Amino acid sequence: MIRHIIFFTAPSPDKVEAICQGLELLGTIPHSSHFEVRRNSKVDQISNEIDVVVYAEFADAAALAAYKAHPTYAETTRKVQPMRELRFSADIEV
Repeated sequence: MIRHIIFFTAPSPDKVEAICQGLELLGTIPHSSHFEVRRNSKVDQISNEIDVVVYAEFADAAALAAYKAHPTYAETTRKVQPMRELRFSADIEV
């Protein structure tokens, strides 16, 4: 299984909801076994820069690749990229 975790920062607080709504489109792609978009609760004592987290689980690398190749993935990237500031990605094989 692969855990796919993406962190986003917004240039201003008023962009966070639009980023979340845009990223929700990714949940319509059929290749993940679990998918969620959440706002960071920002309760860490050291670092709270991250605004939005996307968490998804995939059976294997082929499922993750199919997810990224889906037309909705490209559409979502085009929509969300201008609204966000930074994007960090991590894929963890478990």
